Amino acid sequence: MTKTPLALIVDDEPDILQLLGITLSRMNIDTHKAETITQAKQLLGQHTFDFCLTDMRLPDGDGIDLIKFIQKKHTQLPVALITAHGNMETAIDAMKAGAFDFLSKPVDLTALRTLISNALKLNTLPVKKTVSTSKLNKSKKQLIGDTDIMKTLKQTILKLARSQAPVYINGESGTGKELVAKLIHYKGPRAEKAFIPVNCGAIPSELMESEFFGHKKGSFTGAIADKKGLFQAANGGTLFLDEVAELPLAMQVKLLRAIQEKSIRPVGADTEIPVDTRILSASHRDLLELVHQGDFRQDLFYRINVIEVNVPALRERKADIAKLTRYLLEQLAQMHGIENVQISQAALDKLAEYHFPGNIRELENILERALTLASQESIQASDLNLPKNSRETTNGLTSTGRNNLPLDEYLANIESAEILAALETTRGNKTKAAKALGISFRAMRYKLDKLDIHLD
Repeated sequence: MTKTPLALIVDDEPDILQLLGITLSRMNIDTHKAETITQAKQLLGQHTFDFCLTDMRLPDGDGIDLIKFIQKKHTQLPVALITAHGNMETAIDAMKAGAFDFLSKPVDLTALRTLISNALKLNTLPVKKTVSTSKLNKSKKQLIGDTDIMKTLKQTILKLARSQAPVYINGESGTGKELVAKLIHYKGPRAEKAFIPVNCGAIPSELMESEFFGHKKGSFTGAIADKKGLFQAANGGTLFLDEVAELPLAMQVKLLRAIQEKSIRPVGADTEIPVDTRILSASHRDLLELVHQGDFRQDLFYRINVIEVNVPALRERKADIAKLTRYLLEQLAQMHGIENVQISQAALDKLAEYHFPGNIRELENILERALTLASQESIQASDLNLPKNSRETTNGLTSTGRNNLPLDEYLANIESAEILAALETTRGNKTKAAKALGISFRAMRYKLDKLDIHLD
């Protein structure tokens, strides 16, 4: 027999308590009510709750105090905060304190039901783990590593999966930021809904509003039918904004409103459409520095950066390189139909010494090339063909191989070599080459022009 969920509602307004109680009762959820934090703590000590909903202003404290208490004493209990309309600062503070999510007054009952359904799913996540993991494994990617920094990252992902807070994933190109976003999604209550990744730098600026919010038929030349945008495609699930720093300022304003209001207006539409979408974002650029430069809105920065996760560079976890190398070789071997792929210890030692400016993506490219070119049964150090001008460290000294060239010229040579190598790998496909390099297509076109690189 299925256990009836039990919720704790904390509010000092009798009308709100009654409304919330009736709504939850219709969802077959039993409730206990408290008008103060003191009463709430007493009930928490007497019952095992599945969910807590608290107002912000209470006679003996505020809701964030209760959230912090629950985080400390009842770590598995999801709690949501009811805030005054438009008070995003309070909502952000609540989620930083550990709140599962928030609602604004006046409470929208549809949004309340969605929020509670997502919160209750947290108690059934172990049951759904197999389904979620199978979806994630379609990409054949895992977070590989046993170093302390990776153990901490994995624990952080599990914690963030239990929240609905916006997360900003920071890290260099090629470190696996999208994989971290997928893990947060698939280990959380939205796992059965869509995970929609979008590279913000790959969308032409004139099409951005339509791509994100959709459009109505006839709203502009070429709009021959209604189209749903990315927010609607991710409704109930997660929208991952990769390279969010590439968004033009005009689009940043519209994105901020969509996130704050939890609704969007398709191009050419008269009314807004509510959306239930969790926002995860990432960039290899320093967003705070862009804020200081005036290239990224400060209010949007604080809205998407409620919680920040740093994905370590590969050189920061060198002890993981051998295990990661074997894992990637196994994946590449399966892809190419090769059995029993081996790599020599000398080759592993060589990889451990390398700086990896391109991180895991670069390691994968190096191994794929070595697997193709290796003449023996196992990959040797000579098969790796590591770049000679890469930064290498010997006895604590950094050697760049600059050979007395002016710094600007030296850096331009490195940039040209990397771009040409990426274009060669992708057979001249600029879009794929830009993605491999971790830059936007617009940035790719700029660099090709700046470096005077022309393709026949």
